[in-house]
Amino acid sequence: MNKEKTNRVLEYFDELFPNAYCELNHESDFQLLVAVMLSAQTTDKKVNQLTENLFKKYPTVEAVSQASLPELEQDIKTIGLYRNKAKNLLALSHVLIEQFDGIVPSDQKQLESLPGVGRKTANVVRSVAFDIPAFAVDTHVERISKRLGFAKRDDNVLTVEKKLCRSIPRNRWNKSHHQFIFFGRYFCKATNPSCTECKLVDMCKDPIKNKYL
Repeated sequence: MNKEKTNRVLEYFDELFPNAYCELNHESDFQLLVAVMLSAQTTDKKVNQLTENLFKKYPTVEAVSQASLPELEQDIKTIGLYRNKAKNLLALSHVLIEQFDGIVPSDQKQLESLPGVGRKTANVVRSVAFDIPAFAVDTHVERISKRLGFAKRDDNVLTVEKKLCRSIPRNRWNKSHHQFIFFGRYFCKATNPSCTECKLVDMCKDPIKNKYL
């Protein structure tokens, strides 16, 4: 993606979503980490519905560490992959207490060493909790990147991230990450995208646009 096209995209995103933000509700770094972990293959809306009560019952890492696995599974069973997520959440709480004094680390490798934490989750936590430049690639970011030509259709998630980081100025990564998500979630949806209203439709590489123009 050349600089002119990149600037065009960023300016349009600034126009549409000047205040894009992380929509996962949380009151601490630990709660953010938990919410992002729970959001895998689940919408932020469903996660927020779940964590409203979950964080009242388990407000801290210490509280989670004292739960039993069956109890934790029961508490989060309304979302997908709940058994695996409960197992990772319990293991995560113990590792944080035993190795990090109960504090969520900001280091990428340390975050990715935690049970259930992959690159995307680590990037979100670094970006939102610590304001460290990072560009997490979720399903929305990946789709928008490929539709607008930042990445190729067959690029994997890591390649998409690298290409975005090369095209977009580092001081824009955190803001742009949220704007890409908002654009994908509310405007350029996977199905029924708002093509007729989009100022970037001429840049779109996805043949789906022909169905909606």
